[in-house]
Amino acid sequence: MGRNVEVLASGAASIARSLQLVLEKINTATCDRGQCTIVLAGGSTPKALYEAIAKENLPWEKIHVFWGDERYVPQSHPDSNQGMARRAWLDKVDIPAGNIHPMPTDAGDPALDAQKYEAELEEFFKTGAGEFPVFDIVLLGMGDDGHTASLFPHTEALQVRDRFVAVGNKDGQPRLTLTVPLINQARCVIFIALGANKQSALAQVFAPVADEMTYPSRLIRPQGELWWLLDESAGRNLALAASKSPENY
Repeated sequence: MGRNVEVLASGAASIARSLQLVLEKINTATCDRGQCTIVLAGGSTPKALYEAIAKENLPWEKIHVFWGDERYVPQSHPDSNQGMARRAWLDKVDIPAGNIHPMPTDAGDPALDAQKYEAELEEFFKTGAGEFPVFDIVLLGMGDDGHTASLFPHTEALQVRDRFVAVGNKDGQPRLTLTVPLINQARCVIFIALGANKQSALAQVFAPVADEMTYPSRLIRPQGELWWLLDESAGRNLALAASKSPENY
């Protein structure tokens, strides 16, 4: 499928549009399959989205929450993606504890914890040999270096194709991350990229030809829908950015 690109007037408008999309996909998944599986992004950008979701009246018992990546720190650490999502959303709603599936970071060995999370995904999705789970929604951000999840430029995790979870690396610090092939199985991937500092990387991610190892977000080409929601500051230099309606690339 092509990319659905929307350049919106502000960060707030981008978050509002992402909320609309997420609610649509939750409704479709719960109606069609009886549950919705959603993968959360970390960082500061999605916090406002999570706070907005927390205000919705949703069938929480049918929603299962996973993470796309995690810093290798305890949940109580200020940098924990899990901790941020719990404070902004999950602790504010009546979602069953068993529906929350955080990446483990307590073994003292990132590779072992990556294996644990992979085993949890295998059990939850009942995958067979050679099969990858299919998430309903994967939320992603993009750094100004073009990375997404903890898939950083020129790191080993970018090349993992036979596992669900890998150990990422950011300036020598380990992180857990879903792999490219797992993300690409999703029914819907939604990138939210805000701010003028994203312009340079976006130009490369959207270019007809560029190095995927240098700009890892180029590797995300899901079998389902791919959405890029940008504010005007991030998207103003893209082709067709002047249009405030969806464009397919």
